[in-house]
Amino acid sequence: MEFESNSYEETQKFAEKFSKTLKAGDVLCMYGDLGVGKTAFVQGLAKGLGIDVPITSPTFTIVNEYSGRLPLYHFDVYRIADSDEMYEIGYEEYVYGDGVSVIEWPQLIDDILPENRYDVTISKDYSRHDNYRKIEIQKTEAEK
Repeated sequence: MEFESNSYEETQKFAEKFSKTLKAGDVLCMYGDLGVGKTAFVQGLAKGLGIDVPITSPTFTIVNEYSGRLPLYHFDVYRIADSDEMYEIGYEEYVYGDGVSVIEWPQLIDDILPENRYDVTISKDYSRHDNYRKIEIQKTEAEK
């Protein structure tokens, strides 16, 4: 699935619509540079999940939890030393639990990512304009 966004609001609306397809246990791995719009995407997801509190990136707390139609667990693993540190904060209980988990900077914990997940890549293209974003979503599933 691919979507082109021309504004912060369009990114949020796309994510809000996409959130309607999510179910308990879904994991979204968010790829993209700093400032590309990962948090805007998560804010849209949260709105679609019925969460009406401010959504911020958990840069220093590692994980933020929100209650809605489904719980939302928002990880930012940018400052994680290694995968063992994720286990210490209860990673498996979140990711294999009853909510939707969103992981920013998943490449840093690639060895423990679930095989069944959505890979969400957001990229900029300044040749188009400053607010342009391409959002690509690929569902990855374990081989049977």
